[in-house]
Amino acid sequence: MRETTPTGALTEEFKCAQYLDALPEIEFWVRNLARKNTSFRLQTSKDWFYHDFVCRLQDGRVLVIEYKGKHLYDALDAEEKRSVGNVWESRSKGRCLFFMPTDGNFAEIDAKIRRS
Repeated sequence: MRETTPTGALTEEFKCAQYLDALPEIEFWVRNLARKNTSFRLQTSKDWFYHDFVCRLQDGRVLVIEYKGKHLYDALDAEEKRSVGNVWESRSKGRCLFFMPTDGNFAEIDAKIRRS
């Protein structure tokens, strides 16, 4: 994961990682690497979907995060990933959460954890 942009600003994905670090509900998290045998993935219509972060919550649930920049959030690919993630969550019997934050709205991660 890149920490900074070419202009030296922190990347949004790096800011998301920092936010996850500070959440008391998260026991630990890992950066999920694409196309690795040990990485978490879900099937889409054309390929595999590798989430950006996989988190273990203090209460034992699993939270997966796919951060999307605002310019990519409404793309067809992102819509399919949201649909697949939501189906995965709905079939987990409350053990798993999926969330796709965008545009630096990290506080929505807290809300997702608390309302589910």
